Amino acid sequence: MQDYSVTHLKQLESEAIYILRETAAQFERPVLMFSGGKDSIVMTHLAAKAFWPAKIPFPLLHVDTGHNFPETLVYRDDLVEKLGANLIVASVEEAIKDGRVVEEKGANASRNMLQIQTLLDALEEGQYDAAMGGARRDEEKARAKERFFSHRDEFGQWDPKNQRPELWNIFNGRMAQGEHFRVFPLSNWTEMDVWQYMKAESIELPSLYYAHERDIVVRNGTILAVSEFVQPRDGETVERKQIRFRTMGDATITGAVESGADTMEKIIEEVAAARQTERGNRADDKRSESAMEDRKKAGYF
Repeated sequence: MQDYSVTHLKQLESEAIYILRETAAQFERPVLMFSGGKDSIVMTHLAAKAFWPAKIPFPLLHVDTGHNFPETLVYRDDLVEKLGANLIVASVEEAIKDGRVVEEKGANASRNMLQIQTLLDALEEGQYDAAMGGARRDEEKARAKERFFSHRDEFGQWDPKNQRPELWNIFNGRMAQGEHFRVFPLSNWTEMDVWQYMKAESIELPSLYYAHERDIVVRNGTILAVSEFVQPRDGETVERKQIRFRTMGDATITGAVESGADTMEKIIEEVAAARQTERGNRADDKRSESAMEDRKKAGYF
């Protein structure tokens, strides 16, 4: 007798594709947030599947802090060209020059918070009414509070105590003028699911996700790669170590982990044994106990 059962990965894929199609159907001008990280890469892969043989029917939006790893930008541009997708880059650097945001000062200054206004400006300029992101509930406690369709008010702000019910996969995308939604098709995925899916689908990734040797410094308990954006301070020692990154983002705040996992199979084994979440080594999440939720309330993705 034929077996019609499906794996949990196929169930997650089907759910995500349904939400992507529902977003395209309910909203007039959706956009897909793309950072070059594994979750946004999986989202883009799913979007290509969801609307094949047509091209992805909405643009990709990258909020560029100006402090990206070069490998991420090369990967981004190659992928966009391969898919024939439309890429929009919202530049934090340009926002600083235009006086829209002010560069932080001090030893631990970061451009992470500056992404909020840059993103909101990009959404307003493009008149986008839905921004799809790769956030997952298992990543961080604030993200665990998000719905699939997460409402934002006319200021781009999120109220975690005032969210709409989502029963029987029915999503309410109604909104007033000036408001928009954030949509999270990967909400029910875990880090392990993402890696297993990428392996099953043979999805290529930036080389930074695999173990490689690099000069690093340890700053406030976080391993940071030495680069033009991260230079050793007084008292810090530059070491050469074999590392990889579990998340991707601004080079000044994205922490690495010591690892010898240079294949997807080895990374999956490593993730299975990990006792710290993938964002546990992000310097921006260590600023306060509620750092992520505070940023999300203000409009962060």
